[in-house]
Amino acid sequence: MLAEKKQQVYSSTSRVETPGHKEMLNYGLGFFGVILVWTLVGTFLTFYYTDVAGIAAGVVGTLMLVARLFDGVTDIGMGTLVDRTKSKHGKARPWILWMGIPLGITTILLFSVPDIGYTGKIVYAYVTYILLIIVYTAVSIPFKTLLGLMTQAPYGRSVLNIYTGVFTMLSTLTIMIFAQPVASAIGGKAGWTTVAVISGVIIMITSYLTFRSTKERVSAASNQTNNQVIPLKTGLKALFNNKYWRIITLYCVIAYTLNALLAGAGLYYTTYILGNAAYFSLVGLLLFLPTIICFFFMAKLVGKFGKRNIALIVSIIGILGPIVKLMDPSSATIFLIGTAIQGFGLIPIIVFLYAMINDTAEYGEWKYGVRTEGLVNSAASFGMKVGAGLGGALIGWLLAFGGYVGGIEEQSESAKTMILSLNIYIPFALAILQTVLMWMYKLDKQYPQILVELNQRR
Repeated sequence: MLAEKKQQVYSSTSRVETPGHKEMLNYGLGFFGVILVWTLVGTFLTFYYTDVAGIAAGVVGTLMLVARLFDGVTDIGMGTLVDRTKSKHGKARPWILWMGIPLGITTILLFSVPDIGYTGKIVYAYVTYILLIIVYTAVSIPFKTLLGLMTQAPYGRSVLNIYTGVFTMLSTLTIMIFAQPVASAIGGKAGWTTVAVISGVIIMITSYLTFRSTKERVSAASNQTNNQVIPLKTGLKALFNNKYWRIITLYCVIAYTLNALLAGAGLYYTTYILGNAAYFSLVGLLLFLPTIICFFFMAKLVGKFGKRNIALIVSIIGILGPIVKLMDPSSATIFLIGTAIQGFGLIPIIVFLYAMINDTAEYGEWKYGVRTEGLVNSAASFGMKVGAGLGGALIGWLLAFGGYVGGIEEQSESAKTMILSLNIYIPFALAILQTVLMWMYKLDKQYPQILVELNQRR
C-alpha cells in the first residue's frame, strides 16, 4: 500500500515537471554548440599549438594544466553566481543568453595565433585560452544547471539527458570527422581559423535557441530556492559531505582524462604510428559507434535497468578496447576494432553523466537540507576540467619527454613509445578506475524514495 502511494506521488511529479520533446530538442541543440567548442579545443588545440603554431610540446602541456586548473576555480565561482541569480528568465537561462556571442568570438581568437615571435605566441596562447575558459564556463555551467532545473522527475531527466547525449554525439562526430579534413583542405593556420569561425557562429545561434525555447521549473517548486540564499560555506560543507557527489566528481576527473587522451592523442597516433592522419576521422566515428547504436534502445533500457547499471556494464566492456589494441599496435585494422570496443566506455559520459550529477543535488537536499544546483554542477564540472587539463598536460609532457618534434615526418622511437602510452597503456588503467567508481555509485536505488520524501516536505 505504501509502495503504491509513493509510486503515485512519483508519477504525478514526473508528469508535472517533465518538459515536452520540442523543449528538450531545443535544449539539445544548445548542447550541440557547447560541445562543438569543447571538442574542437579538447581534440585539436594541442596539435594546433605544436604542429601549426610551432609551440613546444612541453610548454603546451604546462599551459593545458595551468589553464584547466584555473578553469576549475572559475567553475566554483560561476556555480555560486548561478545559484544567486534572480531574474524574470530564471537563474541559468540569462547566462546562456548573455555569453553565447562572447564564446563564439573567443573560440575564433583561440585558433588565430599570430606570428609575433615565439614568446609572443606563448603569451597570446595563455591569454586567449584563459579568456576562452572564463567565457566557456559562463555558458557551460548554466547549461548543465538548466538540465536539473527543467525537470526533477528521474525518467524525464534521463530522457532529457539522452537528448543532450544525441546532440553531444553529433557535435563531437562533426568536429572529429570534418575538422581535420577541412583545415587540411584550406591549409595552414587559415584552415584552423576557418573551422573555429564556423564553430563560433554555431554556438552563438544555438545558445539563443536554447534560451528562447526552454523553461526553468524546479526552482519554482522549491521554497528554499526562492526564499533563501545559501551561504557559500554552508553549500560547500554540504557538497563535500555528499558521498555520491564525491564519487561522481572523481569519476569526472578519470573519465575526462581518458576522453582527453583518446581525442587529443589520437591524431598523433594515426599520423606517426599508423602513418596516415586521415584515419583520425574514422577513429572519431568508431569511438561513438557504440553510443549511436545504443541510443535506439537507451530510453527503454534506462526504464528497466537504471542509469548506473547500464553505465557499469558498458564501462566493463570498454576495458577490453586497449587489450585488443595491444595485439598489434601498428595494425590500423586492430587499432580501429579496439577503438570501437573502447567506445563503450564513453556511453556513460555522453548519455548519463549530467543526469547523475543533478541527481546528487536531490540527494544533498534530502540528506542535508541544502539545495545548490549551480554549485553541484560547477563543482562536478571542476572535475571534468581537471581531467581534461590533466589529459592535455600528459600529452604535452610525455611527448616532450620522448623527444617529440612537431611538424616532422618521422618521430624518434622514444617519441613513438610515448604516443603508444598515451593511446593504449594509460587509457587502459583509467578505464579500470572509471569502472570501479561507477560500481561505487549506487544512488539510483535510493532516488525514487528520496524524491517522494522531498515532495512530501514541500
